Amino acid sequence: MKAATLRHFLWLHTWAGLIAGMALFIAFYAGAITVFAPEIRDWARNGGETVVPAEPVARAQQLLDALLRTHPQAAASVYLELPGEQGPQPVAEWFAADGTHRFVLDAAAHATHLQETPARTGFADFIYDLHFTAGLPQTFGTYLFGVVCVLYGLALVSGVVIYAPGFFKDLFALRLGNNLKRMWRDAHNAIGILSLPFHVVFAWSGAVLCIGLLLLLPFQYLVYDGKLFKLVERDFYGAPQVAAANVAKPSLPLRDLLQRAHEVAPDLQVDGVSYVNYGDANARATLYGTQQQRRLNTLGALTLDAGNGDVVANIAPTSMTPGMAMLRGLQALHFGNFGHVAVKWLYFALGMAGAFLFYSGNLLWIESRRKRRQLDQPRRTRFMAALTLGVCLGCVAGVSACFVAGALLPEAWASRAYYAVFFACLAWACLRQPARAGHELLWLCALLCAVIPFADGWHSGEHLFAAVWHGHWHRFFVDAIALLLAIAYARMAQASMRRSREGDPNSVWALR
Repeated sequence: MKAATLRHFLWLHTWAGLIAGMALFIAFYAGAITVFAPEIRDWARNGGETVVPAEPVARAQQLLDALLRTHPQAAASVYLELPGEQGPQPVAEWFAADGTHRFVLDAAAHATHLQETPARTGFADFIYDLHFTAGLPQTFGTYLFGVVCVLYGLALVSGVVIYAPGFFKDLFALRLGNNLKRMWRDAHNAIGILSLPFHVVFAWSGAVLCIGLLLLLPFQYLVYDGKLFKLVERDFYGAPQVAAANVAKPSLPLRDLLQRAHEVAPDLQVDGVSYVNYGDANARATLYGTQQQRRLNTLGALTLDAGNGDVVANIAPTSMTPGMAMLRGLQALHFGNFGHVAVKWLYFALGMAGAFLFYSGNLLWIESRRKRRQLDQPRRTRFMAALTLGVCLGCVAGVSACFVAGALLPEAWASRAYYAVFFACLAWACLRQPARAGHELLWLCALLCAVIPFADGWHSGEHLFAAVWHGHWHRFFVDAIALLLAIAYARMAQASMRRSREGDPNSVWALR
């Protein structure tokens, strides 16, 4: 390859990585934790594992009846989330013109009084949203991440082109010694190449999930004359949508619908039911859940006539259209919804490695542009060093603060704790010398991670080893990993201080 062409690819790799890198660090760090979102929700509750009420179907029916009595207009579109992995109590979501309203039953009122709760206020939900918005407003952040994923793909392609000539020679090379830049480059290249399939899947699926709808718009108006969304209704909703007949007709109780679903699709484990036009002659109920079949995707949906239980559509992993199978398969690959616990741990490790990949990429850019024969360094390198430390370590510290707040404070405080810690870290990194800021922020990350198991013990009354004794494995693993991360960040803080004192004095990372 010509040297000029290689330089162009290097330029593309560098700037695509820099522009997208810090957002992707947040996405990968939060995403690695989000893989265990159900387990983290159990950790946040005052107990070990999810405890489903004795009569979950009856309680869900009570919730639905109470909602329709209080808000009859909710009959147009309501989703009923059944007790299970997402939580021990049923939740009803009413999709109104002014937004989504979320309701639960107030246990103190003997399951007769509705209590409206803000949507997605728990710290586990906040970390999940952080994964694809970086803490920005949800709609804007989601679309922005779609663009970031496109840049991510460009960085991957250009990185492979640059590294391909020395692929086998340097693949497993990790040359330790005084040349820290070479060591970081070896680690960056090795992790990037060895986890390349994982990153390709994430770049592709992330772009489709974030801006896939925007990609359909040109086809909707230029190719299909405004009829494309009608053609893909079955892929999105399970069955074509119908308008209300404005003729009253009682809908079947939830228990009867679940029984009918068991007869038609006995393998479908129902997680929730979506009602449209409840109490109308054209009422439909779509039951969503999983079917454990030998497929990458296990999602299934059964649409019934809510009045008589007739089957309108039955979508299983084996009967999906090619387009739906590809979309659901991408979702499963992106979120790790296959392979059970082993794949979750693999995704956790690869997510943490991906966060390191973007962090190390920024450090390599800073090292490549420093002046080796003068004490004063260019302002751009100091700015990039402060931004990298503030955003990346601020995210780490902020997520840890979310866990502490989730254990000790009301749900609404989790996001406030994250933003307060994140922006404080960003300001600290900009005000302090990079060498000192890096050392101090790493100690902050270590401290906040170490506080997590103590906050959990205070909240639950059950310390780390008691969780093992009682078989509360979710609590044990969350607390144990927090302690391991605290040790890792403490070691990194010590290494950063040693580098600042003993390393090359002509660097932004040197104390002077």
